[in-house]
Amino acid sequence: MTQPRGEPVRGMEAQMSRKILPLTLDRFAELTAPCRTCLFWELDPVRRRHVSANDVMAEKEAWISEVLREWGSCGRVAVVDGETVGFLIYAPPSYVGGAGCFPTAPVSADAVLLTTAWIDPRHAGGGLGRMLIQGMARDLIRRTDVRAVEAFGDVGPLSGIHGRRCAAPADFLARVGFKTHRAHPTAPRFRMELKQAVTWREEVEVALERLWGAVRPPRQRHRPAPVPAHHEPMPLRRDDAQDSRRARPT
Repeated sequence: MTQPRGEPVRGMEAQMSRKILPLTLDRFAELTAPCRTCLFWELDPVRRRHVSANDVMAEKEAWISEVLREWGSCGRVAVVDGETVGFLIYAPPSYVGGAGCFPTAPVSADAVLLTTAWIDPRHAGGGLGRMLIQGMARDLIRRTDVRAVEAFGDVGPLSGIHGRRCAAPADFLARVGFKTHRAHPTAPRFRMELKQAVTWREEVEVALERLWGAVRPPRQRHRPAPVPAHHEPMPLRRDDAQDSRRARPT
């Protein structure tokens, strides 16, 4: 994963159209990420060795299709000005054959596993990683059987023996709301409770609403024009006076 640095969006980046959308096979095909041809998470080491280089892409797409069909939405993609530039994938541990190679496995029974997370280096540091995590949390909050998300963290060069390219950086996970669930010098397991994610999201929305209320210009209420205290009738014109005399009863 190309690590987002949490820097503020500046210049042209701030003017770009950025969206987080559900992962589909069509959107996955638009990615240029090296993870598109990696089966580290999807298959255990024995099964991976039996997949030829020509079949890797088909195997990856077949895995995504199976999870979408049997379990439901399993990822989010980041789209900037119509271009898919990042994604993440999550699934129940039973679908993730490669997770067993980590020394801090297994994943908790009440959690799904965040596996792959990748951002195009051209867009690193613009907050897309955090947006992807928030999109994942909003999706999983609606599922009553999921209480948390867990992920194996990458802690520098030593974690290369556990598949460094495929694990999300530990410091990134910590910044976006994950907490260490099982410590390890090279492959700690992190956890994010969805209840806390809901509370955090609601607090952010309330804070934004208060901020908007503080800077919102006062509403101008329409008030009727004041009525003079002593209203005198307008004098009749000469013609009107004659008409008035003619209209009097005799």
